[in-house]
Amino acid sequence: MDDESIRAFLQSRGVGVLGLPADGPPYLLPMSFGSDGEGTLFFTYVAGDRSEKRALTERATAASFLVFDAPSPFSWRSVVVRGPIERVPESEWDGISDDLSDGWRPAVFEAAVSDGGIAVYRLDIERQNGFEQSSLPPGYATE
Repeated sequence: MDDESIRAFLQSRGVGVLGLPADGPPYLLPMSFGSDGEGTLFFTYVAGDRSEKRALTERATAASFLVFDAPSPFSWRSVVVRGPIERVPESEWDGISDDLSDGWRPAVFEAAVSDGGIAVYRLDIERQNGFEQSSLPPGYATE
């Protein structure tokens, strides 16, 4: 996929898998996200002070994020992005509110917003790869 296709794909999706560095295997978790369409993804965390997700993110210098759509074995798209991840100060939330609203929001977000139990992080995309398969492989028999 070229850069424009990757950008459009990211803007058309709302959920992916965030990979954070950990002491052992990477810490992977499904996350809702928003995109500014210019190379930055935004994540809203609902997590307490002792959250492993929050602690690993605060410690990380970079993260990976996978977004995919696979309606069949012969029709799929995936994008992997990598880059630094950092907390967005609350004073900047109004400026990115449109980007944040793009993500999928479970009901737990509503309660967390009123309790102040959320944090927003941004991943600035430094590397991106997109892959796409939209046809049967050569020589594949359909009958």
